[in-house]
Amino acid sequence: MLAAFHYWTKEISHMLGRCGMSVAVGMVVGAAVAFFLWSLDQVTELQWQHPGLLWFLPLAGFGVGLLYHFGGKGSDQGTSLLIDEIHRPGAGVPARLAPLVLLGTLVTHLFGGSAGREGTAVQMGGSLAAVLGRWCRLGPAWTRLALMCGVAAGFGAVFGTPLTGAVFAMEVLIMGRLQYEAVVPLLIASMVGDATCTAFGIEHTQYHLAVAAAATSHAPLTASLVGKVAVAAIAFGLAARFFAASTHRVQKSFTKLIPYAPLRPAVGALIVIALVHVLGTRDYLGLGVEAPPGGAISIGASFEAGGATTWSWWWKSLFTAITLGSGFKGGEVTPLFFIGSALGHTLGGLLNEPIALFAALGFISVFAGAANTPLACTIMGMELFGGHYAVYFALACFIAYHVSGHSGIYGAQRIGVAKRLFSPDIEGKSLRQLK
Repeated sequence: MLAAFHYWTKEISHMLGRCGMSVAVGMVVGAAVAFFLWSLDQVTELQWQHPGLLWFLPLAGFGVGLLYHFGGKGSDQGTSLLIDEIHRPGAGVPARLAPLVLLGTLVTHLFGGSAGREGTAVQMGGSLAAVLGRWCRLGPAWTRLALMCGVAAGFGAVFGTPLTGAVFAMEVLIMGRLQYEAVVPLLIASMVGDATCTAFGIEHTQYHLAVAAAATSHAPLTASLVGKVAVAAIAFGLAARFFAASTHRVQKSFTKLIPYAPLRPAVGALIVIALVHVLGTRDYLGLGVEAPPGGAISIGASFEAGGATTWSWWWKSLFTAITLGSGFKGGEVTPLFFIGSALGHTLGGLLNEPIALFAALGFISVFAGAANTPLACTIMGMELFGGHYAVYFALACFIAYHVSGHSGIYGAQRIGVAKRLFSPDIEGKSLRQLK
């Protein structure tokens, strides 16, 4: 009896400690993400008000390159650094990662680079969690949990999707395998991060997906729509594979052709400027959540008729691959939302189905294929668009996940279960080892 009492006392104490740490990480990361999102809105507005800032993008790129070249010391690995450290705690996540990626991302967006925000929020979350861990002198197991909480809080806060943030922090580590021992702390961290961010007055983008009126809470399954969603999901998976491969190829090419690292983003900026003038549009710069003044194409517009062109997804892929592959900072996820929703817009028209529905399917499933996180993206679909089309969300995300193959935007991600039945030899390896 006494032994049982001591056991449960220890378990409850352990659980309370984990939850307390989750709350602390969530509050710190949520506040940091709120500041980041506010700052990002300010620099985006400045860029729109002063479009001539684009001409200074090469100089800004050289500055970011110098900053990381002399002060980065491994921080340039970004999200993959966090994943590596979670798998095998060792060198630690440097405190400088948070301010470096924050400054680098704001500079990228101020001068017109095509990038996202998820990578910045996640990296800030992991870096701040690591600092808290060192202050509290946590051991390897607790440090690993703190880093995961930082990732969950950062992702949940930046998109306003707390459940997705918790599942993403588990799913992104090992492809095809989930470990649920940390699910409660991660969910708490993500919820607190989102609530803290919202408490600072940050408003997240609202996406409206009109659903047919029905007595049931879910859309009826029809063979026609299932078939069309499956066909579209194949295209979404291929688009995810194309984006990941393009970004890695651009990065390798710049590294090979330009030995001096600070010059790479400067050259990438010149290419971006040239593309803007060749196309005659600035729609593919920045986040892409909303179109710049005078623009027409954006994530929000993709849910409406005429909100994207046939090749909008390809152009956004190219702009982002050059921006990030050359060395600018930011995330890949919001550009992936743009790519997916624009491609879904086109496919919805071709398949004679609601454009908004297929834009939503592309929004989540291209990300699912590129990040190898189909479950998190299915949940994201329900958090952002409602649960009416949940079965179609899952169908699109998991098909895109399989079609994208053993590729992805996070090189440190490990393969737990191979996507192909006859490829067990690659299990346990990271994606960077397969390149």
